[in-house]
Amino acid sequence: MHIFYHEQTKTFHLCNEEISYITTVLPNGQMGQLYFGKRIHDREDFSHFLELSSRPMSSWTFDEDKFFSLEHIRQEYGLYGTGDFRHPAVEILQKNGSRISDFIYESHDILTGKPPLPGLPATYTEAPGEAMTCILHLTDPLTQIGLDLFYTIFAKGGILARSARFVNRGSDSVWLCRAMSLCLDLPDSTYEWLQFSGAWSRERHLKIRRLEQGITAVDSLRGHSSHNHNPFIILKRPTADETQGEVIGFSLVYSGNFLAQAQVDTYNTTRILLGIHPSGFSWKLEPGDAFQTPEAVMVYSDRGLGHMSRTFQGLYQKRLARGYWRDRERPILINNWEATYFDFTQDALLSLAKKAKDCGVELFVLDDGWFGRRTNEHTGLGDWTPNLHRLPEGITGLARQIEALGMKFGLWFEPEMVNRDSDLYRAHPDWLLQTPGRHSSHGRFQYVLDFSRPEVVDHIYDKMWKILDEAPVSYIKWDMNRSITECGCAALPADRQGEVFHRYILGVYSLYERLTRAFPQVLFESCASGGGRFDPGLLYYAPQGWTSDDSDAIERLKIQYGTSFCYPVSSIGSHVSVTPNHQVFRITPLHTRANVAYFGTFGYELDLNQLTESEQDAVKAQISFMKTYRRLIQFGHFYRLSSPFEGNVTAWMCVSEDKKQAIVGWYRVLNEVNAPYSRIRLQGLDPDLYYHISGTFTGKPTACYGDELMYAGLSTSDTTAGELPGGEPPCCDFDSRIYLLKAD
Repeated sequence: MHIFYHEQTKTFHLCNEEISYITTVLPNGQMGQLYFGKRIHDREDFSHFLELSSRPMSSWTFDEDKFFSLEHIRQEYGLYGTGDFRHPAVEILQKNGSRISDFIYESHDILTGKPPLPGLPATYTEAPGEAMTCILHLTDPLTQIGLDLFYTIFAKGGILARSARFVNRGSDSVWLCRAMSLCLDLPDSTYEWLQFSGAWSRERHLKIRRLEQGITAVDSLRGHSSHNHNPFIILKRPTADETQGEVIGFSLVYSGNFLAQAQVDTYNTTRILLGIHPSGFSWKLEPGDAFQTPEAVMVYSDRGLGHMSRTFQGLYQKRLARGYWRDRERPILINNWEATYFDFTQDALLSLAKKAKDCGVELFVLDDGWFGRRTNEHTGLGDWTPNLHRLPEGITGLARQIEALGMKFGLWFEPEMVNRDSDLYRAHPDWLLQTPGRHSSHGRFQYVLDFSRPEVVDHIYDKMWKILDEAPVSYIKWDMNRSITECGCAALPADRQGEVFHRYILGVYSLYERLTRAFPQVLFESCASGGGRFDPGLLYYAPQGWTSDDSDAIERLKIQYGTSFCYPVSSIGSHVSVTPNHQVFRITPLHTRANVAYFGTFGYELDLNQLTESEQDAVKAQISFMKTYRRLIQFGHFYRLSSPFEGNVTAWMCVSEDKKQAIVGWYRVLNEVNAPYSRIRLQGLDPDLYYHISGTFTGKPTACYGDELMYAGLSTSDTTAGELPGGEPPCCDFDSRIYLLKAD
């Protein structure tokens, strides 16, 4: 890992064993992008990477020079209006109405390690030698606005973290109208674009298209990262796949409105922009004020999508998630929501908890309905005091009884929301996000509290702190069940209303930070009506997230497969729920529901008392299995083997660090008749180790060398291919198997 600065050519070269990133000071003083990709040798002069030409209709920067045109030069932080006609990384509205900027290189700093981003989640380092950071200091000479561009290269992996910071050193106020975290100009457009899109209960489905001239983009204007599009995209070469080829992943460590965009100009140059969505955004910078953008993370791989994903997973698991639970196996839980919804009593909860304890569950979670006058969606939200009619001994008494059974206790909150039928709203109607004179829309009969105001965050913190201080609560499910509409803040003047969306997210981060510091051993799980805020920003505070409200195992194949492209298995909240499933009404075998849920945090969303004795025995076996193998599953290396977006069979696997153990999950949606023999090629094994294979598949245990399993494949043939020797039982729709591999 090195950051070279060549004074003679004013060129910066950031590199490690996998990547090189090269930028230079252009003749006009701005920063130019020369190279990003596989590691190349360092040299004093990379000016041959700067291509110049004279084209008709171009605008040229220098008198008497018809070759230097910003329209055709790759730039570090593109600026519209002085010759570059592509979408810019920054727009600053100035006193005279101009939005033209000209950021000129002044100096730089090269640091060991990685500085934090105040008030924002970001990747971090813990030991010397893990990373180096280069900060380029630029200034607009006319406005005296300073721009610091941050680049952190990690010692291992093709990782580069980027962000930008603006400082108003001038005498006039200005407004940031666009401030992207990352701008990257690539020399060609021969890429496929991968995005992860959907809606409630079908989040993060993989979508692929070719880049073409024009704009390709995903975004959110919902006030949160959203179920609809994840703040994560991939560019890959058309020939790249899971195991080979050139891939670049782009991830935004942020939970609010975002834009991820690729612009291909008519010369086939590609500009990537990633950051806060500029629509509806403006930030007033008074003289002396500063603004820091969220962090964007780029990962380059020349070994395919799988290597890129494992790089992101390792980084986000170990150097984005933090705290007590970062490296610990997740407790197996049961949540009462789909078992009872709002219809519960303390006795009913204890009955469910006792049965869960008998089955081996470690954590009992009480969901919505425990507070205020909350018996339905219409009332009580925001009144965070226990309902003593339902819980005579309050949360403290219930939690102690749960602990007396030998389990930990968890609790649901939705701290950002309020019902109009609540004591909180009656006391503070001005605490809503709302626009004066405009109708306020509701979602789920609730409204959004104005977390851009510190006094609102303080109030919610005090209420949550009191409960957590008094009761033995070990886990918090933090929900958020609607998007933001009619966004406005009564406490801010008109010229600062464009700040509200971002200030809101900063308020959410502030509350998370205060609570996680006050209660460091509480496990926080983020939730937003399921997967509406499953993003890297919240992973910094909550090491796991409820991946989707859709708990159907077959639907979860696509959701968890798509999620795995960026996020670690330890972050994926995944539970076994009842059948018929409450989202899609599908009847799925109990073993398949567990076989899918294993590849995540694992838990249950059903009334165990309603299961048959044989089903309860199966649950006990599932829990025992997960306790035995959860460290391997949650912290092993994850490999995607067969995509649910491409066929009837999905497969994935986890491999231990020493490659001596592996677990394969195999899933078939619909049964087949007289089908071909089938094999699946495994990945990540040691070719020289001899693996004993057992598990839930039909047939006798076998043993194979790692090279056989990776290059010839693991046989998955069953009775769909005809009657097999051994008399295996027939298969069914929605079938699945787990294969265990253990080396000598």
